[in-house]
Amino acid sequence: MATEELNALADDRALLGRTSTAERVADILRSRIAEGFFPPGTRLSEDSIGGALGVSRNTLREAFRLLTHERLLEHRLNRGVFVRVLSVDDVEDIYRIRHMIECAVVRTLGEPPYALDRVAAAVADGQRAAKAREWKGVSTANIHFHRELVALARSERTDELMRSVLAELRLAFHVVDDPRGLHEPYLARNLQIVETLREGRRDAAEALLAEYLDDSRDGLVEVYGQRVPTDL
Repeated sequence: MATEELNALADDRALLGRTSTAERVADILRSRIAEGFFPPGTRLSEDSIGGALGVSRNTLREAFRLLTHERLLEHRLNRGVFVRVLSVDDVEDIYRIRHMIECAVVRTLGEPPYALDRVAAAVADGQRAAKAREWKGVSTANIHFHRELVALARSERTDELMRSVLAELRLAFHVVDDPRGLHEPYLARNLQIVETLREGRRDAAEALLAEYLDDSRDGLVEVYGQRVPTDL
């Protein structure tokens, strides 16, 4: 490489640390949003969050930009940055994407046996949480079930897309704030999908999953539509 190109590349060295820090801050905020620490509609204070994390305003703004790109935050002119409140159309679109991704993964698994240990572990986690009446734990386990199901495709790009889709979906879950009603009914269906895949019946598992996602969408949209304005 020419000396000029190397010098120009050296000038970018400072960006590495800043970008890395911004990504770490985005990871922290993403997790907090997923946990409901910052509910939908919350205004995020640059001064408060930056002070708590000990990061500069520029770093925090870059983290906000990353999460805005992921559709978890939104910038409102002259008002600041807020955790997004999804519309009903958003929720329905998320389920369309989930249907395309998850069903395609199951459809293209290839020949059995399938590596189902992590998927089954997520099912077991959900069952234990339900037994302990830890309904948010049931919600988290259910999210993990779907992430691990998609991970069977062994595609980092698909994993990343699914992570983003599910993070956005949790915004709707926090508005409804009924993890038991949303997720407990699907514990048995999660187990049924795992058992069907263990039997090598990929087509049957895909059909179960498609029906599952349709029912989940309909149930969430019905409740969610009562909680948010229809003109969002």
